[in-house]
Amino acid sequence: MPPPGDPRLDGLAAGEEIVRTLPGTGVAMLTTFSEDAYIARALSGGATGFLLKSGDPHELIAGVRAVAGGAAFLSPRVARHVIDGVGARRLGRGATARARVEALTPREREVLGLVGAGLSNPEIAARLHLVEGTVKAYVSAVLDRLGVKNRVQAAIVAYEAGLVPDGA
Repeated sequence: MPPPGDPRLDGLAAGEEIVRTLPGTGVAMLTTFSEDAYIARALSGGATGFLLKSGDPHELIAGVRAVAGGAAFLSPRVARHVIDGVGARRLGRGATARARVEALTPREREVLGLVGAGLSNPEIAARLHLVEGTVKAYVSAVLDRLGVKNRVQAAIVAYEAGLVPDGA
C-alpha cells in the first residue's frame, strides 16, 4: 500500500491506513458519494463519520466536532441508507448478531444497547448510574469481545441484535 499522502491512495484507503497506523484516531469521510457500497467500505474500514459535501454547513461542522470528540456522526441522508440497509438485512443478520452478543455479560449488553442508541459515555454513565471511566471500560470490553473496530460497528451489531431500546 502506498504511504499516506501518496497521490495513489484514495480517500477510503487513506482512512483505513489512518485507523491502522493511529488506532483511536477519529476518521470522518467527506465525500460526494452516498452509494451503499462506498458507505459500507468506509464504516467497515474504521471511519466513525460519513459526511456529504452537499450537506448543510452546520451539519458538516457538527459531524467534524462529533468525530473529533470521539463520537460517531452520519449525515442524515447517509444514516437513511444505513438504516434501510440494516433493516433489509436485519432478519437474516439478527440471529447472527444475537449469537454474537450472547457472549457478553448482561451489563455489557445493556451498555451496547445504549451505544447503539447513540449515547455518549457520559450519557451512558448517567443513565446507568456509573462513573464515566467504568463506562469506557465496558465499551472497550464490548468492542473487544465483539471484534469490532469502533462504536459505529458496535451500534450496527446492537441494532441487528435488537438491543437498541425504544425511546433511548
